[in-house]
Amino acid sequence: MKTAARMTLAVVALFALAQIARAADDPKKLEATPQVKAYRANAKAMQAGDWEAYKKSMVKEAGPMMEKQIKDMGKTPKEMLSFMSSMTPTDLKFTSLKVEGKKATLTATGKVGGEMNKGTIDLAQEDGQWKVGQQSWTNSK
Repeated sequence: MKTAARMTLAVVALFALAQIARAADDPKKLEATPQVKAYRANAKAMQAGDWEAYKKSMVKEAGPMMEKQIKDMGKTPKEMLSFMSSMTPTDLKFTSLKVEGKKATLTATGKVGGEMNKGTIDLAQEDGQWKVGQQSWTNSK
């Protein structure tokens, strides 16, 4: 009985991984992945100036670093989120997703100041939820 349950669980896990891998090939399907949903929730909290929701959407280690940066800059959390939101790419299109266990990397394109940029977004699964980590955006080709 335990063997059958384990085999069923293994098959379900493999199926889920296969679905994520297939989604990584199709930008429309990427939107349905938990990693993209986590990124979208992060961006929504940032744009709303909701510091508590933003912190919850980030990896745990980011919170203390952000709070120190806010303090050093003499800003409020809402002011910092507004500043960050103004620098966040628009016309965002996710181009690929690579998941390795509890780590994932999204690649995307978007416009910053009207100029096309390419980005890499690291995510990690913490406490059963995907959280946004470091982002890197560049306009170089």
